Amino acid sequence: MMKLNKALATVALAGSVAAMSTPAMARDTISIVGSSTVYPFATVVAERFGTKTDFSTPKLESTGSGGGMKLFCQGIGTQHPDITNASRRMKTSEFELCQSNGVTDITEFRIGSDGIVIASSKNAENLELTLEQLFLALGSKVPVNGEWVANPNEKWSDVDSSLPNKPIRVMGPPPTSGTRDSFNELALAAGCDELPEAADLSKDEHSSICESVREDGAFIEAGENDNLIVQKLIGDTDMYGVFGYSFLEENADRLQAATLNGMVPTAEAIAADEYPVARSLFFYVKKAHIGVVPGIKEYVDEFISNAAMGPNGYLKDVGLIVPPREALMDLMDKAEGMRNLTLDELK
Repeated sequence: MMKLNKALATVALAGSVAAMSTPAMARDTISIVGSSTVYPFATVVAERFGTKTDFSTPKLESTGSGGGMKLFCQGIGTQHPDITNASRRMKTSEFELCQSNGVTDITEFRIGSDGIVIASSKNAENLELTLEQLFLALGSKVPVNGEWVANPNEKWSDVDSSLPNKPIRVMGPPPTSGTRDSFNELALAAGCDELPEAADLSKDEHSSICESVREDGAFIEAGENDNLIVQKLIGDTDMYGVFGYSFLEENADRLQAATLNGMVPTAEAIAADEYPVARSLFFYVKKAHIGVVPGIKEYVDEFISNAAMGPNGYLKDVGLIVPPREALMDLMDKAEGMRNLTLDELK
């Protein structure tokens, strides 16, 4: 944890210096945006890269997956980012936005796995939830007497008498976050589908109802800073938080995770896709910037190296659930040829 915090501080300082000292149209520092979940891992790589090579330490911004994709896809040129991190895969609409703005050559790297957890202070009453119960607690609309209505559940015990008799208060990421996208799809929608009433929803109704978080104060948006959620949970035993497994692991001495469908999140369960809210992590490279901004290819090579992502790599030490050996070899082959991502792959 201390090493990770030191790395974050080092890159933040280097990024600030780079931002002040290099013109937007002629920079020698890699610009990386995107996911707050991937940010800590990318930061550690950037710090190592800046230390062990002659290249500048990359500048990172935690903008959320959606915000990063928007910035990444705005165009070609050094006023635009070179790389974007994401805690979910690029959407077809984002790919099409990139293409329309001339960002036609993109290479995708799936760098490992993460799980979304429902966490609380170790001093709080822990939750044992099904995905159906989670949806009934946090969905914007729930079925009552056969009709979909604004969520009336105020306490966890309103959802199920076995749950705590205290107000539903959950802090989580905003809509620009890939964690929010994954939470909506993997947790809320999956819980919604357990309800018999969901079977009668049209595709559009399913999307608007089953993947929508309530906005009446029970769910509190915390911005793109997952560490802020951690601090809030430590100070408030009635609050629960939604974030990536790596943040839980970093704070295992202070936080605990709810069970989901009877399963506690572990690195092994997430890597095997057994944990119900497991997801993949990515970064995307703008190939037109390779050779224009120094060090992009070398940064990619560092990220997917055995030293970083091997079974004993330094990213595993800071919480990344690294890919198996065969998948890592495929990443290295991809980095060698920088194969273009296609729209068909995203469908």
